[in-house]
Amino acid sequence: MKAISILLPATIFALVSVQPVLAQDDSSAPKTRAQVKAEAKDAEKSGAIPRGDASPTMNKDTTKSTANRAAVKADTKAAVKADAIPRGDASDTMNKDTTKSTANRAAVKADTKAAEKAGEIPRGEAQPKP
Repeated sequence: MKAISILLPATIFALVSVQPVLAQDDSSAPKTRAQVKAEAKDAEKSGAIPRGDASPTMNKDTTKSTANRAAVKADTKAAVKADAIPRGDASDTMNKDTTKSTANRAAVKADTKAAEKAGEIPRGEAQPKP
């Protein structure tokens, strides 16, 4: 009696779950190779198939430049001369020395020699003399 009470619900469940599979219409019939190739070609033309990691609309440039090559090169050259184009990873102000020295080379060398003689310039990891 126990086997029938367990088997009956399982059989009913199996029959109910199989019914949608058996009731398929002809629209889900397998497509021919030519139909699949035609659909793929249409999808590729419409841009629905992504290429690589980019989305289909990522590489489409919607703006067009009106400047010719010579004008762009001249603008770039002027920007480089004005130092408006950042270079490398450094910020614009990191590499610029905003202070100008008024001392000449001989005066700087003399100051350095005096500081070295007085022991104010440390050598290696040593601490300067007090």
